[in-house]
Amino acid sequence: MSVHYHLGRFPPAQLDWSTLIPLLGPTAAAVARYDGTLAAIPNAAVLLSPLTTQEAVLSSRIEGTQATMGEVLTFEARGDSPGLSEERRNDIREVLNYRAAMRMAEKMLADVPLSQRVIREAHKVLLDGVRGQGKAPGEYRRLPNWIGPAGCTVEQARFVPISADKLPDAMSAWERYLHADAPDRLVQLAIVHAEFEALHPFLDGNGRLGRMLVPLFLWQNGLIQRPMFYLSAFLEAHRDEYYERLLAVSRDDDWTGWCRFFLDAIKAQAEENQQKAAAILDLYERMKREVVDLTRSQYAIHALDWIFERPIFRSSDFVASAGIPEPTAKRIVPALRESGILRILVEASGRRAATLCFPALLNIAEGREVF
Repeated sequence: MSVHYHLGRFPPAQLDWSTLIPLLGPTAAAVARYDGTLAAIPNAAVLLSPLTTQEAVLSSRIEGTQATMGEVLTFEARGDSPGLSEERRNDIREVLNYRAAMRMAEKMLADVPLSQRVIREAHKVLLDGVRGQGKAPGEYRRLPNWIGPAGCTVEQARFVPISADKLPDAMSAWERYLHADAPDRLVQLAIVHAEFEALHPFLDGNGRLGRMLVPLFLWQNGLIQRPMFYLSAFLEAHRDEYYERLLAVSRDDDWTGWCRFFLDAIKAQAEENQQKAAAILDLYERMKREVVDLTRSQYAIHALDWIFERPIFRSSDFVASAGIPEPTAKRIVPALRESGILRILVEASGRRAATLCFPALLNIAEGREVF
């Protein structure tokens, strides 16, 4: 039995605030603690770039891609990775597009508010040159679509979003709600995300765009000082409940159950994000001392920042683009390798330089020993 979009029931007429209010304080406090750590990080865009890549990996994985963070960064460092299947290459390109779309949206938000326009531009970047590119990048769908097992008919679908003819008006209502005054911003964000997923405005990429909205909304509303909030690990770990809670909004009008799930997700991820960000800041402070001692170079911190931003890289790229005099750059990499700070991921072969990685940073981002 297909569940159909909840026409006429957005925004929700009422929520059971008695079940939500006890969650609001602890969730807001967890976000504020994370934001405090974020504020303490010099150049957060550089130091947290592995977390940004990991979010792109996990958000894409919810949609069925298989690429790992290591594969994505190695592919980026080498310009390709021999031996990868075409399927895996496509997965990697989708992850890289996700990151690029977030960067583009952040730039736009410096001048315009979060809006349909920003979402459509982000969608163009998300689908640029990848599998969904025939699916009208930046354009709302003009066709019906439905969600269910591959190849299923509309009758067999789990969920049928709003019809295409009603979509423009529904997206306008969504945008109005996005900017409305609300009793609580986190509950408002929960509703914004669920409604976007239920409308399913594009032929492809809706799940990823809906998750991108989370850090952009938190940032625009002053809850965090950078659009860096990583929610997808929780949603991927609770994927079945995530989809079931979204479905229950349309099927049972259970907006409160969805909001409760979403607040739990935000709180859990704010705590995990805070721990990872603090661990990265600790690592950076420790490495600053170590790298200065090891290299005795005025370029030590500059080199360290470069490596934090690209924790998998080719030694030749470091020499060419780190902005450090060549003789110094050629001395720094072996010193860091011999001390165990860097290790070889792919040996040099022929004229191709070795690919190196920075395991301590990558393992924090992964949340386990992978490198």
